[in-house]
Amino acid sequence: MSTTTTSIGGGGEDRVLATAQQIVKSLNTPKEVRQDMLSIFSSFDNRLSNITDMINKAEEEDKSSSQSRFDAAEKVIFRWEVSCTESSRHSVPCWEDSPDEAAEFLAAVDDILLLVENLAITSDTDMMDRAESTIQLAMARLEEEFRHILIRNTVPLDAERLYGSIRRVSLSFAANDGEIDEDFESFGEVDDESGRFHERGASLGDDVCVDLIQADSVVELKDIADRMIRSGYEKECVQVYSNVRRDALDECLAIIGVEKLSIEEVQRVEWKSLDEKMKKWIQAVKIAVMGLLTGEKRLCEQIFSGSESAREVCFNKTAKGCVIDLLNFGEAVAIGKRSSEKLFRMLDMYDALEDVLPDLQAMVTDEFLCNEAKGVLTSLGEAAIGTFVEFENAVKNESSRKPMLGGEIHPITRYVMNYLKLLVDYSDTLNTLLESDGGEQDLYQNDDGNKLQQESMSPFACRLLSLISLLESNLKEKSRLYEDGAMQYIFLMNNILYVVQKVKDSELGKLLGDHWVRKHRGQIRQHATSYLRASWSKALSCLKDEGIGGSSSNASKVALKERFKNFNANFEEIYRNQTAWRVPDPQLREELRISISEKVLPAYRSFMGRFGSQLESVRHSGKYIKYTPEDLESYLLDLFEGSPGVLHHLRRKSS
Repeated sequence: MSTTTTSIGGGGEDRVLATAQQIVKSLNTPKEVRQDMLSIFSSFDNRLSNITDMINKAEEEDKSSSQSRFDAAEKVIFRWEVSCTESSRHSVPCWEDSPDEAAEFLAAVDDILLLVENLAITSDTDMMDRAESTIQLAMARLEEEFRHILIRNTVPLDAERLYGSIRRVSLSFAANDGEIDEDFESFGEVDDESGRFHERGASLGDDVCVDLIQADSVVELKDIADRMIRSGYEKECVQVYSNVRRDALDECLAIIGVEKLSIEEVQRVEWKSLDEKMKKWIQAVKIAVMGLLTGEKRLCEQIFSGSESAREVCFNKTAKGCVIDLLNFGEAVAIGKRSSEKLFRMLDMYDALEDVLPDLQAMVTDEFLCNEAKGVLTSLGEAAIGTFVEFENAVKNESSRKPMLGGEIHPITRYVMNYLKLLVDYSDTLNTLLESDGGEQDLYQNDDGNKLQQESMSPFACRLLSLISLLESNLKEKSRLYEDGAMQYIFLMNNILYVVQKVKDSELGKLLGDHWVRKHRGQIRQHATSYLRASWSKALSCLKDEGIGGSSSNASKVALKERFKNFNANFEEIYRNQTAWRVPDPQLREELRISISEKVLPAYRSFMGRFGSQLESVRHSGKYIKYTPEDLESYLLDLFEGSPGVLHHLRRKSS
């Protein structure tokens, strides 16, 4: 191939040489490759024959410049290392107190990295060895400073401010400190003065932003992280960050009351203490995810903005310990011993975890951690439904044989209805859990024994119907503990009315419907009619005309004496007994007295009007006609007060 010579104007040769030189230099190729390329260029144009000497000269100049830059940078790094070593002997921090020197150190690191990246010193083995050693030394220093800045600038958690953003809902319920008593005797009406309430799961306010690190230090941390990642020390940087921040999050959990307990330790905790730990856990889950982890995610994005992989790994490693500690407690509660009081806390825990799970999944890319969280949520839901089923069985099988004094409201009635009244607040959650449970549920049966279809009712409403039906069946069995038939009906009226009032005056009424309320009010009226028949029929039979013999003018005085005597005895027995009975509801008590008066007083007044005059001439007539209708009316006002009464007449006689 012949060499071509092209004639160009003055200065053309310089431009050609400069262009060729720039091409070769910009390729950053090894020396051997450059020599080959120069040979090829010179074969095209004889003006390029001396380009080798020119480029070699330029390379020598660049090498000298690179050497000088490297030496200066290396000197800064070594000087800083010596300075910090001497300062450490006197416990003097050497980075944040010397911002200018710190900036100089970072600039020195940048210079060395740039020289390596531009292949300016790669051809010199000794220089490369020195560069690697210097970078290693610099990274060790940056790693240490990174740790110290993280630790020194961690912001203590302001628990009071976080708790101030928590809105609490207290629901009245006389919760017991132990398990369900066999006789339900330890559970009664809500006592406002006792201060015993179930505190509904708290919700966080909108402003739960948490500053985890002093804002001024974030820039310094980012500067260090960028250099470490650029130098190939991403793993070391991530490890330091995750270790420090994991300890910081552990401390935050301790501040908001979360203890590190094993599953075995949780299951050994007494209920009163466990209840407090469950309440703290509910708050902690919300604070941890919505406050701490959200803030941690934001911090990772700021510090590791230059590396997506570092951001992801850092956050996952940092969050894992905090989340696992919370999940372990939730799992321990879910597999622990079940009792009725735990149901509300379990539902609160379920709701809290369900609320934050979408945010947790959006932040955490660790599939294992997300699956663990979903698994604990499922376990809590299953435990809640299992506890509810056990409560149903407890109501069904409660078999105390001690009748309530005076036909009073049974503790099981008070307990169950207050329990259900509170449980309604969890209707949405329970409907979801019951739908997913898929278990068969017996339909509620009416008095005719026909199954009432509840197609339009929610799963929870159907279970409420079933559970109250179980309670009614249990109460009916308990009524048979009373030998006095009339007292059986007083007991049933008291208890069914209590059930109806609790349904009517709460959200239970919306779930069970007006038809249910009307039906049960009808039952109370039926029991009232049965009470009158069982209690007063014998006394009223004494006031009938049959068996007296003849008309009112010639009735047998012997028969009349016997009738009045028997009526008095029956009335006095009823008075003695039923003044000790108790009807706590004033309206029901008044309605019963009115019903009795409407049955007894007209019959007594009519009987007195027809036959009373025939005994006026009888010796000791007061023995037979003891009471006027007005006396009876007055005495009836003493019934159902819960205090055994003594008739005034009898008191006068005994005195």
